[in-house]
Amino acid sequence: MAWRGDQGSRQSRRRIAGSRYRLGRHHGDRVVTALPLSHVYGNVAVNSTLLAGGTVVLMDRFRAAAAIDLIEKHRATMFEGVPAMYAMMLAVPQIAAADISSLSRCTVGGQVTPEATIQRWQARSGAPLIELWGMTETSGVAITHAVHAPAVPGSAGVAMPGVQVRIASLTDVRRNAAYGEQGELMIHGPIVMTGYHQDEAATAAAIEPDGWLHSGDIATMDDTGHVFVVDRLKDTIITAGYNIYPAEIERVLADHPEVAQVAVGPLPHAVKGEIACAYVVRTPGSSLDADALDGYARTRLAAYKCPRLIRFVTNLPTSSTGKVTRRDLQSFDERIAGVST
Repeated sequence: MAWRGDQGSRQSRRRIAGSRYRLGRHHGDRVVTALPLSHVYGNVAVNSTLLAGGTVVLMDRFRAAAAIDLIEKHRATMFEGVPAMYAMMLAVPQIAAADISSLSRCTVGGQVTPEATIQRWQARSGAPLIELWGMTETSGVAITHAVHAPAVPGSAGVAMPGVQVRIASLTDVRRNAAYGEQGELMIHGPIVMTGYHQDEAATAAAIEPDGWLHSGDIATMDDTGHVFVVDRLKDTIITAGYNIYPAEIERVLADHPEVAQVAVGPLPHAVKGEIACAYVVRTPGSSLDADALDGYARTRLAAYKCPRLIRFVTNLPTSSTGKVTRRDLQSFDERIAGVST
């Protein structure tokens, strides 16, 4: 990314300060996180805590059991991570007896978070799990909730101060989608990059002449300005002419009590072009089978949205930040021995 003059440092201070105040960070906070400092989410989480005079307990890599131990040991007031981290902590046996009552709020971002994961974590920890949205091109958090604002389930929040957001029509980027209509989430304001370093073509594709940044995310907005992210545009699965968003399937399957984690990706199909395949990690001791999970999905999804294949796996491919990498699902699948379908 490229910035003009000292714009990079100004945007860094702006996003860090915004995160501090919106999430109520203070000098007594003790934050446990495994988010890498090289990633914008980790950078904001750590530096906004230090700006407030708080303490950061930084893990070299995420391990669910170790994270729970650190929350207990340090009486952490916050944990910050991606959806998969919360799902994995909820799945380890020690979570049942762990004392994580010191948590006062937690944050989650990087991917669409299943509501079931949010509800389970909040029920277990007693702390609100605050969703947020940002990207490297916006120098960090662009959308989130204020810590004391009323909860809006399923929403990533509202725009940070000084930031403008809109949902652009999928057929005409100049026109705003109606409230509740799906479109592309777009961002405008001083936190937006000036461009990709020495790549004018990529910059022109990402930023409109009037400065609005394409996020690549499908989203909706309600009349209070709350943004609801649906999925990544590039992750859309097109099966027999129908658009399927993997995150919608993931949210439904994640609500099953015997599903610890789930990711959905495309597989090529000779007739339909692509079909949706669900990769599912069961909860410990579960004997859930594909027929039972398929029946569960069909009571909650339109028939064309139901995954055509369900594969049970022991883990899912993740990035350095802990996010599930859908692009690796197909190659990851090929390396799995003894997968049941």
